[in-house]
Amino acid sequence: MTECQLYLISPLDVGGSFPDRLDRALAAGEGLATAFQFRVKDVDQHEAARLAAPLQEICAARDVGFVVNDSIALAKRLKADGVHLGQGDGDIREAREELGRDAQIGVTCHASRHLAMEAGEAGADYVAFGAFFSSETKGSGHRPDLETLEWWSGLFEIPCVAIGGLTPDNCSPLIEAGADFLAVSHAVWGGDEVAAVKAFAKVMA
Repeated sequence: MTECQLYLISPLDVGGSFPDRLDRALAAGEGLATAFQFRVKDVDQHEAARLAAPLQEICAARDVGFVVNDSIALAKRLKADGVHLGQGDGDIREAREELGRDAQIGVTCHASRHLAMEAGEAGADYVAFGAFFSSETKGSGHRPDLETLEWWSGLFEIPCVAIGGLTPDNCSPLIEAGADFLAVSHAVWGGDEVAAVKAFAKVMA
């Protein structure tokens, strides 16, 4: 089994001092945080590109994958490393055509084994299950169980991401069940990002 890694998801406000916070978090979790998802809402593409530029630079310098949430068009414009698609955000095959074969394409599958298998067949590079716990970042009525992670990691080569209210205190069972990545947002950005990443590192070691 590969070692579990951190997948950082941005808060909605990525302006101001956020680039410095991202750099500190990635430095604290060198080799542990290997992907970062850029997630902004209600801003046009031009503004999104402006906000993304410094963050993309930081990720590139630290060899961290830069993934755009929801928008294939924005991912293409930014030449991002990949795109993360919700169930209503477009088609995996379309994303592959637009972004090329090296792009990392991930898909939200909620608690559904069926959606995850469909995503894998369509060429997704990873599938995300969640929310495992109630989340400060995004409400979700879907609650997958640990067996879903065990089932997936036992049968498929495609990595799976666990998401939703994860903290250093509650994530151990998910790692044991086979999650390849823990996607975290509020647990890191809601307080001291360096302390939070170090706390995750301890549990994930």
